[in-house]
Amino acid sequence: MEQDSLTLHGDGISATVVGQGAELVSLRGADGTEFLWQAGPEWRRHSPVLFPIVGRLKGDQLHHQGQTYPMTQHGFARDKPFAWAQREPGACTLVLTDDADTRAHYPFAFRLAVTYTLDRRQLDVTFDITNTGDELLPASIGAHPAFNWPLLQDLAKTDCRLTFADDEPAPIRRLKDGLLLKTPQPTPVEGKTLALSERLFDEDAVIMDQPASTSVRYGAERRPALEMSWQGFRELGIWSKPGGAPFLCIEPWHGIASPVDFDGDFVDKPGLMLIAPAAKRVLSYQIRLL
Repeated sequence: MEQDSLTLHGDGISATVVGQGAELVSLRGADGTEFLWQAGPEWRRHSPVLFPIVGRLKGDQLHHQGQTYPMTQHGFARDKPFAWAQREPGACTLVLTDDADTRAHYPFAFRLAVTYTLDRRQLDVTFDITNTGDELLPASIGAHPAFNWPLLQDLAKTDCRLTFADDEPAPIRRLKDGLLLKTPQPTPVEGKTLALSERLFDEDAVIMDQPASTSVRYGAERRPALEMSWQGFRELGIWSKPGGAPFLCIEPWHGIASPVDFDGDFVDKPGLMLIAPAAKRVLSYQIRLL
């Protein structure tokens, strides 16, 4: 049986990926500092791949052409074994394709490839979604990496902040029971800076559905810190589990939870990519260690 994990090595960085969910489970700097949350009891995941939905559907049900399919929050990719398509010292690609099980939840043909590549102190992650069927492919995809918060144990959580590349004046969105509330809320970002505190997540995730930036720095004044950048994604989620969990998720998304009042067919849900037969969409993000 092929080994189900692989540790990639680059210049000043290493990353471990597992076949289950094509999930990143470790990201270390040259000195061995672990940046990624290690799936403690507060949340048993590290960096799940969200596909073919981001967030929750109303009633956890997908409606398509008069049929109803069960679909749990964030989709099934994070719980499916991927096939290893490439295993190199500094890069790997894992692939998920539709099968009888996926079609019982999501009646569409697809190929999802996730590629991890290490460069100098940087991890590049690419999502490649191909419509292998003969009808329109409605899909969302999102990244969900969880970083240690604080990054070093001798720091306080409130020492850490997010600093965006651009000012972020647009209102944010919030959730109720996993569904998107209708009324936007004023942003907690002041200029380019989001001060971090546990109370920020009392009402679940901070959802930026109109981010001006395509990169953000996470950390305290002193290093270590990291910068995330992204291409092809439209929304950004920021989340920690309410109640003081020691991780912070920075989540580029193309897609969003169903609005609380949306009861229509899945293909009409706001925020989806609609991929034509034989076409593909490629989205990517980077984590650079500072």
